[in-house]
Amino acid sequence: MADKKHTGEAEVLAVIASMPEPDRTIGRRLHAIIIAAAPNLTPRTWYGMPAYAIQTENRGDKIVCFFRSRQKFGERFMTIGFNDIAKLDEGNLWPISFALTALTTSEEADITALIQKAVHGV
Repeated sequence: MADKKHTGEAEVLAVIASMPEPDRTIGRRLHAIIIAAAPNLTPRTWYGMPAYAIQTENRGDKIVCFFRSRQKFGERFMTIGFNDIAKLDEGNLWPISFALTALTTSEEADITALIQKAVHGV
């Protein structure tokens, strides 16, 4: 598991390093936030972008969250998103994807809270 985590993290960091600015700087910070908020997640690439997975007992390695650069699809914002394993449920409707153009301490706090909520009980 440690080798898988180390290899995945190296791949994620390489993808982030290849992003143009300002996504590269934001990506580095997002990576640090995600790893600090949920150290049990394993970094890996998913569709060529950074993603973070959790090992489940009966469902294997599942992507909890991911982010992508604005250049991936020519968008005007980066995207941070969550997959169905993330425990973000609130009633019958809740967001699973967020646009990100800058990363201030306010967004850092919001993302940290989302990550922690997403992995709670997984």
